[in-house]
Amino acid sequence: MPAPKVLFIVPYPVKHAPSQRFRVELFEPYLQEAGIPYRIAPFMSEETWKILYKKGSATQKAWGVIKGYLQRLKTALVDVHGYDYVFVHREAAPLGPPIFEWIIAKLWRKKLIYDFDDAIWIPNTSAENKLVSWFKAFWKVKHICKWAYKVACGNDYLCNYASQYNSDVVRIPTCVDMVRMHNGIKQHGNHKVVVGWTGSHSTLPFIYEVVDVLNELQQELDFTFLVIADKKPELPLRDWQFLPWNATTEIADLLKMDVGIMPLHNDAWSEGKCGFKLIQYLSLGIPAVASPVGVNKTIIEEGINGHLCTTKEAWKAALKKLVQDATLRQSMGAAGRSKMLNEYSVQSQKDNFIRLFS
Repeated sequence: MPAPKVLFIVPYPVKHAPSQRFRVELFEPYLQEAGIPYRIAPFMSEETWKILYKKGSATQKAWGVIKGYLQRLKTALVDVHGYDYVFVHREAAPLGPPIFEWIIAKLWRKKLIYDFDDAIWIPNTSAENKLVSWFKAFWKVKHICKWAYKVACGNDYLCNYASQYNSDVVRIPTCVDMVRMHNGIKQHGNHKVVVGWTGSHSTLPFIYEVVDVLNELQQELDFTFLVIADKKPELPLRDWQFLPWNATTEIADLLKMDVGIMPLHNDAWSEGKCGFKLIQYLSLGIPAVASPVGVNKTIIEEGINGHLCTTKEAWKAALKKLVQDATLRQSMGAAGRSKMLNEYSVQSQKDNFIRLFS
């Protein structure tokens, strides 16, 4: 029996967006290993991606989106016929109704696999692009779930939503490759400690949930706060550094951290987050402190691989303990790495991913 051919319809240029990198692109070696022919078809070009979340450049943004729609139309009407399965990550197009998904699933009757790792049915638009929120059609998620052959979601909260509309929902957590990529191990010692946060422009505001804690703690202890992101924040801290996110140095940059943090708001949008920051920290042997929201409560085992904190006092106490104790950081980091290897590594999930195409 010939191997199925798979078309991956994704929003972003390859090797740029975290959700796509770790939910689609990370599995490429295993698709190749299984002999599955595939193609990745982004909506957005690299040139458009570079300006999309910056202020201004309205004409260039609009032209980039128009080109994306023209390319997507060709994909849905012509290219799709060469494939047995069509895997849509998040959405086929960023604005308007799910016309491309409808064409693929209902008109051509292709086996559509729908994948998402956020509560994307809840309105959430960046400040730089408020205007487009009028055209986002967040309501389309439930319809795509209904039309899909299978739905893949990153956590139980998302799976529960999808299960209202589809009977074949598979939980596949957002993973890291602990052989090819996240294969470093933090060596904790009695050096100046670095507490860190990594993420994108969209999640930068969460840092301000704990900036007062960090400020107070820096009055008592000597440590650096490190931010790795695609946009530099403005932080009222005495000792902090910013590193622009870079794919080629990502792991080395993360390994500069001794403790990772993931503060969140306690709301429905945050419930849908897949805890990827925590997965990255722990996979490298870096203990974490996080808000007890959504999947964070599953990833973090209190006092074993990190701490879950609700109040300012709890955040301060947890961070203080970890900053001061290298042995504790080492043991918690080791426990976290072990859990990631067993449950959140691509090696532990690759078979579940390949079974989607059956």
